[in-house]
Amino acid sequence: MRPFTLNYVRPRALPIVVEPYSFDASLQLNVLGDGRPAVADRDLLLAVGTTTSTAGSQTHFDD
Repeated sequence: MRPFTLNYVRPRALPIVVEPYSFDASLQLNVLGDGRPAVADRDLLLAVGTTTSTAGSQTHFDD
């Protein structure tokens, strides 16, 4: 028997998350689907808070 509270405490499935930007190795920054830098999209920055990638932390000790 399943306890009643577990029906409400645990989510049934995790939501699928699609990042609206990707890292462009040639430009060394995150870009949107149309090729613009991700930092140029104010609404995106307000929604996600940052567009930091892990590339800098792997190559620079002071990031």
